[in-house]
Amino acid sequence: MELEGRGAGGVAGGPAAGPGRSPGESTLLDGWLQRGVGRGAGSGEAGACRPPVRQDPDSGPDYEALPAGATVTTHMVAGAVAGILEHCVMYPIDCVKTRMQSLQPDPAARYRNVLEALWRIIRTEGLWRPMRGLNVTATGAGPAHALYFACYEKLKKTLSDVIHPGGNSHIANGAAGCVATLLHDAAMNPAEVVKQRMQMYNSPYHRVTDCVRAVWQNEGAGAFYRSYTTQLTMNVPFQAIHFMTYEFLQEHFNPQRRYNPSSHVLSGACAGAVAAAATTPLDVCKTLLNTQESLALNSNITGHITGMASAFRTVYQVGGVTAYFRGVQARVIYQIPSTAIAWSVYEFFKYLITKRQEEWRAGK
Repeated sequence: MELEGRGAGGVAGGPAAGPGRSPGESTLLDGWLQRGVGRGAGSGEAGACRPPVRQDPDSGPDYEALPAGATVTTHMVAGAVAGILEHCVMYPIDCVKTRMQSLQPDPAARYRNVLEALWRIIRTEGLWRPMRGLNVTATGAGPAHALYFACYEKLKKTLSDVIHPGGNSHIANGAAGCVATLLHDAAMNPAEVVKQRMQMYNSPYHRVTDCVRAVWQNEGAGAFYRSYTTQLTMNVPFQAIHFMTYEFLQEHFNPQRRYNPSSHVLSGACAGAVAAAATTPLDVCKTLLNTQESLALNSNITGHITGMASAFRTVYQVGGVTAYFRGVQARVIYQIPSTAIAWSVYEFFKYLITKRQEEWRAGK
């Protein structure tokens, strides 16, 4: 390490080579002074010349390490808060996505882009129209994300210890995300059915209870899980891509695995965008199964569209190959901030709750 203020001729405060001193003498003196600087405080004046330790400018903010021993309860609480906040903040864009995925929308509900759609919905249907169904979404998102993150964290650690002891395994991350999705979708699917029916243009439902009652009476309890297999078929690869991408980016942006908000936001946003774009065709089919659009039903001889094969066939019959990518712009725009919010909020609350628990134990 160089000393502060060192010039070309030698050590700071030391004699430089000049007319009365040969370069060889200057070099010997410089070496003697440098050895003196490296001694302890008891080494005389040379010890007093110890330079201040300079911090590496590339080291970044000194965030504290993420808690390694967070409990299942901590993961569930942090996950529930993250899920509710994520869905509430992004709900208007989710409403637009649902409408843009419609196979044969009403002429008044044909939109060019996300911003134009949101503006027209507010202008023609009221300020709060994009928020209709938010309450049922928040109710489902809490327990769904609590199970989701708790299961993921537990399985990720267990599988990583088996596959790659002491390290991070992408296979373990993907597998843990897939299993966590089974629990998440089981809790969230009924809320998704109600939410999307309330989001559709000219929806007859103004209250959640009205929608639930109508679906139950007209289609039976199975209607709330009609899209479950398709939802899993979409979300299992989505979450596998999502978690593997997130953990891969964390290895590059945050290799020490410290609490670093910017790395969580960036990794979450990129992971969400990649996973959303790759699974858009499956999301279109899921929306069709949930909403049971009247035009699509007219083209289906059974009266109801059930199962992924039927949904894929119907989407192609109504709109061709391009129909599989309806709403891809809205889906990616939705997922980028959505996953960024989810991961940053989750990591923050996991860190905060665990830190408070450790402080409480230390003070006992």
